[in-house]
Amino acid sequence: MSSIGPSQLDDRRSDDDVFVLDIRPEQEYRENHISGSTNAPVYRDLQQGRLEALDSHLDRIPDDTEVVTVCKAGIVARKATEYLEDAGYTATTLTGGFTGWRQYERNTVLYRIASFLRKIVR
Repeated sequence: MSSIGPSQLDDRRSDDDVFVLDIRPEQEYRENHISGSTNAPVYRDLQQGRLEALDSHLDRIPDDTEVVTVCKAGIVARKATEYLEDAGYTATTLTGGFTGWRQYERNTVLYRIASFLRKIVR
């Protein structure tokens, strides 16, 4: 299963090269989200193993564009990514989830350290 970091997503998002699917609860999405993303509030369902909850949202997900799944920290989004891949979509998970995205946007010390460590571990 593949993943993408916030800076890579930001680059690809500006080219309209990806579809960002935010699976967090609707209230959290309304409070703050990645610009241009689409909300499918199935976080709690996926957390509890009810993967089929995504089925009612599939008609809003393009099948000709890579789908990047986003949750709070990237853990539950992996389940969505796996489910979408099994359904025939090209899907990937945002590393660090929305929390990582916010750290990227704010260019926090934590984000810079994590980015550095990912580069040297590769």
